[in-house]
Amino acid sequence: MEVLSTQRISPRLASIVLGGDALVGFREPAPTAHIKLFLPSEDGQLAVPVVGPEGLIWPDGRPSMRTFTPRRYDAAARTLEVQFALHGEGLASRWAETAVPGDRAAIGGPGGGLAVDPEARSWLIAADESARPAAAVLVEALSPQASVEVHLEVEDEQEHLLDFDHPGMKVVWHDRSTGAGLVEGVLGARLEPQTQVWVAAEASAVRRIRAQLLVDRGHPRAQVTVRGYWRIGQADHTDHDFGDD
Repeated sequence: MEVLSTQRISPRLASIVLGGDALVGFREPAPTAHIKLFLPSEDGQLAVPVVGPEGLIWPDGRPSMRTFTPRRYDAAARTLEVQFALHGEGLASRWAETAVPGDRAAIGGPGGGLAVDPEARSWLIAADESARPAAAVLVEALSPQASVEVHLEVEDEQEHLLDFDHPGMKVVWHDRSTGAGLVEGVLGARLEPQTQVWVAAEASAVRRIRAQLLVDRGHPRAQVTVRGYWRIGQADHTDHDFGDD
């Protein structure tokens, strides 16, 4: 695929729109679904796998890849928007900082995703920068009759920008620059017995949230979904971290 456009949504969040004929047949991603993004090597070469009888074959060695939630997909225009948390060092962050139209990348997927209960009327959604795109997609998939409280952990007030909305949405910002954090915000939130909870952030933080919700507050396990999208001190954290102890 080819980079068609880039946009800085906020100082620490970038949007890159990819496009190309390779998107023909790409299926509509489910809410919070993921793709694998394959990035060029330092010399600009992009290794793309082919499907063999026993799975994927990498002709030029396995490329560098990262996991993302597609933000928007337009089948007619054959475009896919991917948003990047910009945090300085890091393979994908560096690529997103410098990408320009005409650059190339590749994707695999989509996979996974959350089966949204259309009858659910109360939601608590919490995310840090890494999960803002997934939270946005989820909010947009909810019933218009639902009430949703969204907690977002960001660096400072410059990040208080949204590219999504919902008629029943209330947003609570947690700025790290002032000492606020997602864990305290979620644990202090009011929960109805029927509230659906979705949390995605740093792995140790979501484990604390999960334990508090299930053990201390006794919220129904079937209504709590947590995902550790990254982990402090570890590059390319597993995308199968469900916050289990």
